[in-house]
Amino acid sequence: MEEVVIVGAGIAGLATAVALKKVGVRALVLEKSKDLRATGTALGLFPNAWVALDALGVSDKLTALYAPFERGYITDVKTKSIQDVRYPPNNRIGAQPRAVHRKVLLEVLAEELPPNSIRFSSKITSIETQEERHSPICIVTLEDGSIIKSKVVIGCDGVHSIVAHWLGLRPPVYSGRSAVRGLTVFPKGHGYDRSRGIEQFVDVGKRAGFLTLNDKEVYWFFAGKSPPRGMEKGADPQMIQREVMENLAKDFPPVYLDVVKRSDLSSLTWAPLMFRYPWDILFGNLAQSNITVAGDAMHPMTPDLGQGGCSALEDAVVLGRHIGGSISKHGELVARDVGFAIERYAKERRLRAATLITASYLAGWVQQDGSSRLMRFIRDVLFYGLLLARVVSSVAQYDCGKLPSVSSLPSCESESSI
Repeated sequence: MEEVVIVGAGIAGLATAVALKKVGVRALVLEKSKDLRATGTALGLFPNAWVALDALGVSDKLTALYAPFERGYITDVKTKSIQDVRYPPNNRIGAQPRAVHRKVLLEVLAEELPPNSIRFSSKITSIETQEERHSPICIVTLEDGSIIKSKVVIGCDGVHSIVAHWLGLRPPVYSGRSAVRGLTVFPKGHGYDRSRGIEQFVDVGKRAGFLTLNDKEVYWFFAGKSPPRGMEKGADPQMIQREVMENLAKDFPPVYLDVVKRSDLSSLTWAPLMFRYPWDILFGNLAQSNITVAGDAMHPMTPDLGQGGCSALEDAVVLGRHIGGSISKHGELVARDVGFAIERYAKERRLRAATLITASYLAGWVQQDGSSRLMRFIRDVLFYGLLLARVVSSVAQYDCGKLPSVSSLPSCESESSI
């Protein structure tokens, strides 16, 4: 019997476990892989993510490792024109965007959890609910036949979430675009001007870029309307690299192709870009009988505004804040109260998640899906010149709030009593 079971040890799952620990609730995280996964290599975290990380108590560990960036440059491959985009810091805590290693972020979050909080090689096969002593209980069955009972189940199990399917959410859909991501290591230093922030390159139906993580490592990506040839036969890293260099991005600047050429092949990944229709978030079933979802399990979105990981961290803090209010005077979760807390969480996240999905999809569509003069004008003059910085700033100024400490919760005892 567990207080809370979290399915998936990705960003949303680990961050939610940390948030619950902060409010005095221990959670068991079930991860189907053998260890922490880091698909995608790296990610950009905008100010809203750093507000969440600050609430989780881990921001200092990461800001000490990664330098902030204040701007980015977008080059039109055909016309060679360059747009300068500035990314302002968060108004409340002065947080600035940073790019971080995905695995480092996961490790920092995992280090905050008590021993044995993560159970690897644990794939769930089904979820059921039943009443025990007039309170709802969740029953999770694992592939090895073991059964775990819990007062709460939180699905953080990604785009193809079993928990989301149980809730009745419709499957995510293909955006019509796919992305390649990789990491390049320069043993003697890359020599790029890190103050330039994100370097991006756009062409008809294509967008690519790179961002320095430190003095030696560079994260790069390529997004296009058609997948690399041969992907249906298996994502061989060398084949992906060759396809990007010799076909998809052959006309892109030499500085970008050089980064791709030097890639660590073990880091290369290709994936179709999926998203959930925003109306499925607004009107769908995000919570039921003490079961809910967070991160990509709730709101998969295209990466065009860099908000996938950021919003997952927001989810964690909001969940922790609401569930923290369901602790009894004996320091235990009250199953009936948790249901109301989860409903409040879902209500708070609906509009935010639907807005991010919509804005991200439209940002990608404007940047990649048009070749006419009108679309180029909308992209270069209106979107890059007037809207991009404002849109990014608007979504990045979001404040997910703070977590109450255990001592500040009403009549709450220490974590050891749970």
